[in-house]
Amino acid sequence: MKVLVVSDNHGQTDVLQQLKARHQDEVEHFVHCGDSELPSDSTAMEGFYAVRGNCDFDSGYPQRLIIEVESNRLFIAHGHLHQVKSSLMPIKYAAEEEEANIVCFGHSHIAGAEYTGGILFVNPGSISLPRMTHDKTYAIIEETNLDFFVHYYNEKGERLSSHTFNK
Repeated sequence: MKVLVVSDNHGQTDVLQQLKARHQDEVEHFVHCGDSELPSDSTAMEGFYAVRGNCDFDSGYPQRLIIEVESNRLFIAHGHLHQVKSSLMPIKYAAEEEEANIVCFGHSHIAGAEYTGGILFVNPGSISLPRMTHDKTYAIIEETNLDFFVHYYNEKGERLSSHTFNK
């Protein structure tokens, strides 16, 4: 399983097109965690499982989304309705209710990954307005039988870091 996760492009379309072109043969799914500020029928958003962020006004986006990828159940939300800037507990509880084992969210513009209680939490950071770093980031989640890998990249596609989590 390989899933690309991006968030918070805040109206920038070129970067989304570049990500799709760069990784179309490598990843199985594209996930957008909100604050695209684009219409849900925008060409730039084609091919993305996408949710509505606090800066999205198109009601065509759901507030949260559940997708099944192989043996994984992904819970996708922007995070503003789950207070992710304060704690992961509200989004963890929501994910548990949906029996999800991977949570993808944005909102804070801070990239990070954590594996706790059998759930992988991934925030790809922001692809346009990062906080706590100068790097505009996105993530690719990869799974093997034993591990999850979360690889972070900058907008040019250069790998910045990787994290391994034993399942």
